[in-house]
Amino acid sequence: MLHQLTRQLDNILGLSEVSAHCDIPCKIYDPSGAQIAALTIIRMVDLIEEINQKEALTVKDHAQLIRLVSEKEAHGIKVKQEIAVIWGDYFKQPQFDQVQGVSELVHTIMLQASKAKQGIAREDALALLNSVNEFAQAFWLTKGVPVYQATCPYPPAEVVIYPKLSA
Repeated sequence: MLHQLTRQLDNILGLSEVSAHCDIPCKIYDPSGAQIAALTIIRMVDLIEEINQKEALTVKDHAQLIRLVSEKEAHGIKVKQEIAVIWGDYFKQPQFDQVQGVSELVHTIMLQASKAKQGIAREDALALLNSVNEFAQAFWLTKGVPVYQATCPYPPAEVVIYPKLSA
């Protein structure tokens, strides 16, 4: 009943839908979501290229292409959101002092995410992943957590920065 009342009030007032990461603040931040989103963009570009290699496209190919582009776009937005939340909510003066140039790096990520969304160049998607990895490394540095590089165990099999967590 309360849900119906709220919905009716929303319809009458025309309130906009809003969402947020967590402005409590929850203090749960992790750049892995942005890294996975960047990897997804690379994978979508690879799959788009596979379709591009075909001599003739079927309706099924066109439908698949639309889905791939849609996912690439969505993950580009996710990269931006994940990075913006960590930069805006987690990074304060002590972290800025530890990691010089992080604001410029975030700006670079925003531009690279836009470029990766706008086109289908694998090198643009790789540049985005490299910058997101650099951000992840900086983030874990501020937490005092060592990192290591490893190739992710799934396509597109690119190098990712991981936190070295101990038991």
